[in-house]
Amino acid sequence: MKTKILVSACLMGFKVRYNGSEKSQTGAALARLQDEGRLVIHCPELAAGLPTPRLPAELSGGDGEAAFLGHAAILESDGKDVTESYLLAAWLALQTAQENNCRFAILTDGSPTCGSQKIYDGHFAGKTVPGQGVAAALLRQHGIEVFAEHQIPQLLSRLEDVDKEKA
Repeated sequence: MKTKILVSACLMGFKVRYNGSEKSQTGAALARLQDEGRLVIHCPELAAGLPTPRLPAELSGGDGEAAFLGHAAILESDGKDVTESYLLAAWLALQTAQENNCRFAILTDGSPTCGSQKIYDGHFAGKTVPGQGVAAALLRQHGIEVFAEHQIPQLLSRLEDVDKEKA
């Protein structure tokens, strides 16, 4: 059985980001992985019932791990606390990954849900800080290796290692 990879839907060209856009990364590597049947395309926010478009949201007071501990919140640009919706999004991403036996995930960096290397600082000024979103944190807590869209070469290297172990 081929090693499966959960991938953010916006990276595959689906217009599901908060502003109704996509962040397409469908280069040769992702196209090959899709052709091989390895990709499980998922948008956590849509799965949780959030609309597209929606107000921008950022983590405030910490990152995704802190949000699960109740030490950080996810707020929309109008100040509305949407933490519970985003925590649900994270749990649904984990459920999808587990149901499809995903070992890896490629998620959209910067997102309060999918950020794996950086998140926005909570002030809606376009500044990023090191950290991870709620889905990236939860997936990692459950043993799924998470990569940002700019880390596809590293993912391919890990995938090759895992496939060799299985052989």
